[in-house]
Order: sequence, then structure tokens, then C-alpha cells
Amino acid sequence: MKKGVLLIAIILTAIHARAQQDTQFSQYIFNGLYINPAYAGYKEDMYVQSYFRSQWVGVTGAPKSFAIAADNSFKDGSVGLGVTLASDQIGAQSTLAGYLSYAYRIRVGQDETSRLAFGLAAGMMQLGIDGSKLNAIQPGDQVIPVISQNRIIPDANFGIYYANSSYFAGLSATNILARFINNDTEHNLLVPVPQPHFYLTAGTLIPVNEDVRIKPVFLIKDDLKGPTTLDIDGFVLLNERVNLGAFYRSSIKLYPKNNLQNDLPKQDAFGVIAEFFATPSIRIGYSYDQSLNSLGNYNYGSHELSVGFYIDGNSSADQSNGLRCYKF
Repeated sequence: MKKGVLLIAIILTAIHARAQQDTQFSQYIFNGLYINPAYAGYKEDMYVQSYFRSQWVGVTGAPKSFAIAADNSFKDGSVGLGVTLASDQIGAQSTLAGYLSYAYRIRVGQDETSRLAFGLAAGMMQLGIDGSKLNAIQPGDQVIPVISQNRIIPDANFGIYYANSSYFAGLSATNILARFINNDTEHNLLVPVPQPHFYLTAGTLIPVNEDVRIKPVFLIKDDLKGPTTLDIDGFVLLNERVNLGAFYRSSIKLYPKNNLQNDLPKQDAFGVIAEFFATPSIRIGYSYDQSLNSLGNYNYGSHELSVGFYIDGNSSADQSNGLRCYKF
């Protein structure tokens, strides 16, 4: 009961929080709820995590993102509930959003330790642009607003997630409702509505010995119009407490897109990630990534910091931070 009340309190607080959609997010592997509502309840403890990302440090108007998520499992692990809040700003444009997630989790396999989850998230997005931060080429241009413009639209996300003690796979779609509800194209000339994004991710956990495990992971992200991106991550899990990893990100040609030019430069980047248990209930993560294209010559890379808390654990995982660290 306490866990349910605490989760509801966080959800109610979220009404006034700032949020964003489809931010570039390097530490997705530490909390899949940001990209897949079916992940809700996966850790089978009440888990609260936040992250802050500063991208392309040194570039004026570069993206800055903040998000917080909380989730827990109920009804003997068959239901997961979560809330996701985020804020993203790039130049004069900002996006605020909040989502409530529901996941129905089914035990599968002979020993019923595997879970197949179906998730749905519903929420609202506030899209805005600050006209005071824009400089018109032609003074008095009526298209460019002189004050802030904002609009609020409903949205929904959907996902499927499967996991056992050795591997996981997830497929999800975000922004699936916003563009169909919005039909005011003139109003959106400078406040674009996010398009649907699709995520496919999978990974496995390979034991080397009692103290070392290797965790390769990949993520494919696509929005049907822009370049498809592929993240390849590799982690080493040490002594049940520390995750050390590196990743490579690149745009790929998964299928033809007529709206993209054929000689579009690749969006390549590489980075490093580390996460450790400061205490059995507190996880701290940091990642740094650097662009490999020409943009990399004009910025100091991107930094991302995350902090997660387990609250009043209800599963066997709370007896060992190692079990928690093994979870994807």
C-alpha cells in the first residue's frame, strides 16, 4: 500500500513538471522506461531515476535535456506502473511532456522466470518556441513570433518487452498519437509536432567468471523521415557493482528514404559509459560521447549524468545489489 501511495504522489507531482520527447539518450540501457512503456515494473522494485544531458557543449543553443522516471510492479509482478517526465530545449524551441505507463507482464518459459510485457503510455506534450531568441533575416518578418508560442497536445506510446536472466529484446513506438490529432499546420510552422519514432533494442549477459560478466547491447532508432541510427554498446560488469562500457553510434541506411539526399554525411559518434552502486540502493551513471563528423571540431562533446534510487524493495533483488546490477 505504501508503495502505491508513494508512486501516486510522484505521478501527481509530475503534473507540474517539464518534459521532452525523443531526446538523444546514451544511458537508455540503465532504464528502458524512457523509450519503452512495457519496461514498467521490470526491476520489480520501486525505482526512481533521473538524468541530465548537455549535448555538444560549447555550441550556442545546443540541446539540454532533463528527465525523471519512476516505476514499480504490482499484483505479484503481473502489472507494472510508471511515470516518465522530461524536458528538452534546443535553441529557441522547447518540448515538455509527461506520460503514465501501464505494462501487463506475463510469465513465460518452463520455469516461468521469463517475462513478456505489453505496455502503453498516455500523456501530454507542451510544444513551445521563444520568439525573443530568434533573429529575423528581414526585420519585421511576420512569420517569426516576437513572443513565446505554446500548445499542448495529447500523445501515446506503445511497447513490447521480453527478458529473462540471460537476454532481453524490446520493440516500441513513441509519438504515435500527436501527429494524427494535430492538423493546424499553419500554427505549427515554427512549433513542429514530433513524428512517430520506433525503437528496436536487444542485449545479452555473458558470464566470464564469478566476478565478470560481459553485456553487449544494440539499439536501432528510426522516425521514417530522418536518418536511421544504430547504437552498439559493450559493457563489462565487475564484482556485481560496476558497469564499464563504450558505445559507437552511427546513422545507417536501413531502407530507402526518398526525402533524404543520397550523399548525406553520416552522424557518427563514440563514447564511454560507467555506472556503479554507491550504496545497495543508489546507482550513479555517467557517459561522455564525442561526434566523429565535422561538428566534433566545434564542441567539447556531450555529457550525461544519471542517478537512480531503489525505494522499499519488494523483491529478492533488494537483498543483493549484484542481482540488481544484473538486471538490464
